[in-house]
Amino acid sequence: MDTAKQYQRATKGFVGKMPRLPRLNLIDIPQHIVQVGHNNLPCFFDEEDYQFYLISLRNAADQYRVDIHAYVLLPNMVQIIAMPRVPDGVSSMMQSLGRRYVQYVNHRYKRSGTLWRGRYKSSLIDSDAYLLTCYRYVELRPLYLGLAESLGDYAWSSFNHHANNIASPVITDHRLYMALGETARERAQEYRKLFRYSFDRRLLEYIAETIKLGHVLGGDVFKDKIEQIANQRVRPLKRGRPPKSKKIDQGVAGGNEAGGSRKSQDKDQGVPVTGTEKLKTAEMAAMES
Repeated sequence: MDTAKQYQRATKGFVGKMPRLPRLNLIDIPQHIVQVGHNNLPCFFDEEDYQFYLISLRNAADQYRVDIHAYVLLPNMVQIIAMPRVPDGVSSMMQSLGRRYVQYVNHRYKRSGTLWRGRYKSSLIDSDAYLLTCYRYVELRPLYLGLAESLGDYAWSSFNHHANNIASPVITDHRLYMALGETARERAQEYRKLFRYSFDRRLLEYIAETIKLGHVLGGDVFKDKIEQIANQRVRPLKRGRPPKSKKIDQGVAGGNEAGGSRKSQDKDQGVPVTGTEKLKTAEMAAMES
């Protein structure tokens, strides 16, 4: 399969028209951010474009007080793990970054119009349970898409910062990464060990689904915490129509309308969906091609 088709398959799981929960921007809680090119078309065309985006990302992150923990720039997509230090830090950063990069591309290539497919998508991450897993998810993209023979060969991700002790000016290390070792060398060695094992297929699909639908990536305790902080629902409602109420006996005058008991619609699904609801994700498409 040629590279262009791989890119389109790789982003297919991020462009559906399924219901999404309201976007959440909470301080000190990491987010998995994805932004895809318009019609899945490339947004980076040479090395200078990648370099300009990373410089712009660093400047926007500094301006809006956002810590960048991991990233990958793909020809038609960016994925970022970021944590805001102030309210609405991520949304302000992404708006500024997107506007600046589009202006740069339009000027450099004498084009006009949009570059991105709508607004970015994001998902809050339960750090203790999933943060380093999301690092791997993001940094493995080039390998899964056939863009590099080894992760260290790909210049446009945070892998070398985390695994090979090659410092990136974009990255601010999270406490969980720092806890991997006392020195930078020890942390890199421990981080590389995380890549010895392949991802579970269901975990890949679960992460892809949360980012696609804007759901929280975490367990019940974490979701309870987010609902308390945000004062809004973060769990998806159950699919399908609500149950019908029982019909009243029209021969009985003045009777009360009967209704069946209704189960809570906020029950956490907890595991990836299966069967007809199963999502075909970017990772699976790449591995099967």
